[in-house]
Amino acid sequence: MASSQDSALVAEAKKTRNEPVTYNYTEERDIILYNLGIGATETDLQWVYEGDDEFSPIPTFGVIPQFPASMAVPLDWLPDYNPAKLLHGEQFLSIKAPIPTSGQLVSTAKLLEVLDKGKAAAVTIVVETRDTSGQLVTENQSTFFIRGSGGFGGPRAGADRGAATAENAVPKRAPDAVVEEKTTPSQAALYRLSGDWNPLHILPEFAAIGGFNKPILHGLCSMGFSGKHVFQKFGAYKDIKVRFAGVVYPGETLVTEMWKEGHKVIFTTKVKERDSIVLGSAGATLIDDADKAKL
Repeated sequence: MASSQDSALVAEAKKTRNEPVTYNYTEERDIILYNLGIGATETDLQWVYEGDDEFSPIPTFGVIPQFPASMAVPLDWLPDYNPAKLLHGEQFLSIKAPIPTSGQLVSTAKLLEVLDKGKAAAVTIVVETRDTSGQLVTENQSTFFIRGSGGFGGPRAGADRGAATAENAVPKRAPDAVVEEKTTPSQAALYRLSGDWNPLHILPEFAAIGGFNKPILHGLCSMGFSGKHVFQKFGAYKDIKVRFAGVVYPGETLVTEMWKEGHKVIFTTKVKERDSIVLGSAGATLIDDADKAKL
């Protein structure tokens, strides 16, 4: 979206119109596979059995249909762009309507914000996902840091976009709920079947190039686990935001600590074995009675 503060390079890049991307999916092939990929088990029938009366996707499934559209936005106009130096920094998902359990969704992506961090660029891509009637189902905002691609001018700090940019500072008290869940050694191999085929998550030699001693778990998979924990403890939410602060190796244990502050659940997620935070500045806005009436 155009900004008067944008450099000429960014202003020109924002004029690019990206083609809509269609996502076709079924209950058995896609919804259940995603739910399993973020830790649902055979006892969670509402998530793994299509015949259950309450069958549904875990809310963070909303990051999946938009993913191909987000990844298709060109970034090679950035100076010294190297895709190997791209890091997924933050993710914000806003659920605008109930996510269908099967069907066709269409996503349209565009550049929302581009910041010059000096030695890096911070690029936020917004994707609107609609059903075939045109109803807006989800909006995603994905922020990527591209090391070595700064110096093009323009703003260094971003605009306030409400829940999408909230810092979600952790309250100075014990958490209201804690969920501990161990991932499996094959977690990344399973999760990648939902559409993120980056070899960083499966090939040891590729992971080594990135500086890791073995393949790492997808950040959006860790977000899914935590989103599931929030849902289990506090119920449905209309948006969720995380900052990716560290890596998880498949087989490690995720610990989600949650604090309820009004209609918001603030949370952090850490790896138990290394006492290392992997999701920070994280929060989810719960659905209240007025929201339920609209849905």
